[in-house]
Amino acid sequence: MDAVTYPDKKVIDFVNKNYIPLQIPFDAKPISADFNIKWTPVLITLGADRQEHHRSVGFLDPDAFISGSLLGIGKYHFDNDRFKEALGYFAEIISAHSGSDSVPEAIFLRGVAHYKNTGSPASLKEAYETLSNRFPENEWTKRAYPYRLL
Repeated sequence: MDAVTYPDKKVIDFVNKNYIPLQIPFDAKPISADFNIKWTPVLITLGADRQEHHRSVGFLDPDAFISGSLLGIGKYHFDNDRFKEALGYFAEIISAHSGSDSVPEAIFLRGVAHYKNTGSPASLKEAYETLSNRFPENEWTKRAYPYRLL
């Protein structure tokens, strides 16, 4: 990722705007053990409390890096009950990174975050319908399967 992803201008701008980056070798003790890092690259989205909200293992091109990072930030807000903020990140992934592997999870979490924010179960059913139409075999479609009954 040092040769392709990290030097990319979009990635540099994204990281500078959204993260306090820390790059460590996979064998740097104790931090690698604390976060169960066995191989690189591993990208972990942490909160100020050092709680992990998202993890990605393996090479990511610049677009996958950004969409996966947006997912991590959205999950950080989701995990901290800031559903309106989370919805913005999930919506950005779905609209601006529509070809990304992060989209199915973002659709699922958008439905759940909207439900948690409003109490309306219609968003859960809509998430399932969107997933089943766009990603019929995806694991997030399978996880949303019960929502079809709403």
